[in-house]
Amino acid sequence: MKSLAELQALRDQVKNNMGIRSDDSGNIRVVVGMATCGIAAGARPVLSAFTEEVAKRGLHNVTVTQTGCIGICQYEPVVEIMEPGKEKVTYVKMTPEKAVQVVVNHLANGNVMNEYTIGAATK
Repeated sequence: MKSLAELQALRDQVKNNMGIRSDDSGNIRVVVGMATCGIAAGARPVLSAFTEEVAKRGLHNVTVTQTGCIGICQYEPVVEIMEPGKEKVTYVKMTPEKAVQVVVNHLANGNVMNEYTIGAATK
């Protein structure tokens, strides 16, 4: 690295490879809780599964990001999906396998997987 421009270019390239985009206006947002509790419960592989599956399926209208504590540690790993004009969906106790199913059913086909949501977990 010899300049700030080189560092910026490298950062942009890594962000593109990870499937994480900074401009998400109008996109579906997938937010993975990556606080200590989420990481301890397995959020890293869940985040990887989302980014890989979204990229694999070419879902350009989906932004995958991470956040800190969502506040419901007993349900970690937690993933929130926010679609413009729709109510937020909170998926709990996620695994990489469940993440792939959510990408296929919810993100690609618009079918919320109610059995993985916080509503199903609290019944």
